[in-house]
Amino acid sequence: MPSPLCHALLRNLEIFKPLSDAQLKSALRGAQPCRLVAGAAAYRQGGIASHFFVLLSGRLKVAQITADGEQVVVRYVNPGDMFGLARAMRQSRYPATVQAVLESVCLAWPDELWERFVGNHPQLGAMALQTMGQRLQDAHLRIQELSTDEVEQRVARTLLRLVESAGQPTAGGIGISFPITRQDIAEMTGTTLHTVSRLLSDWRQRGIVDGSRKRIVLRSPAALARVCSDAQAAPDCSGCTSCLDGPPPAEPPPAQRRRMGAARAFLSEDAYLERA
Repeated sequence: MPSPLCHALLRNLEIFKPLSDAQLKSALRGAQPCRLVAGAAAYRQGGIASHFFVLLSGRLKVAQITADGEQVVVRYVNPGDMFGLARAMRQSRYPATVQAVLESVCLAWPDELWERFVGNHPQLGAMALQTMGQRLQDAHLRIQELSTDEVEQRVARTLLRLVESAGQPTAGGIGISFPITRQDIAEMTGTTLHTVSRLLSDWRQRGIVDGSRKRIVLRSPAALARVCSDAQAAPDCSGCTSCLDGPPPAEPPPAQRRRMGAARAFLSEDAYLERA
């Protein structure tokens, strides 16, 4: 049975707040707390789907390897999120790898308890459907961005979303509250490490962002939002002030292949909803 620490954490999570004490006790039957050190995987892509989870604390990264062998960061799991919902998706294997980016604690239920879990607690079933619906909506939005936005826009929007979901006030602005590398951002936006490094260096010189190797702080979210609108208004870069040394170079064919692989990865977990 979960420890008192887990029970106390559950009461602070939105997903469990609607439950009475008796309902919460019932929902915890069969659940086991598990602790993941940074870098440890809750499960791996292609593994047999044996459990479903709720993250209590920490942060997890969801990543996929595409058919072309490219790694794509699909999303991050925040405290209170359900994940590993392969049973709800009618899949026998996990479609992605979920790995801790810092020490994390989650609750794990055996997969065979899923029907009882949602049947006895309709509120939790509704939460699961809401979670999957939100993932589908997010996937469609990101695929649209991969198809229509310039790389600068995609990176800017990604940083703004990360700050919205995991922002933490600091002395210099709003920081992303977990370690994230430039490679992670490249894999989220379907571009290259070189391009992300160039953009962040540019924005740092302009006072928009700050940070170190695994730490990003937005000093001016409003300025970063203007980068998105400026890029939309000037697709030929003639009126864009975001590049100190002229317009960015055209992305090479490998980057285009990365974008297509990213689009497939974003859809692979969620396309089943459209068929349901």
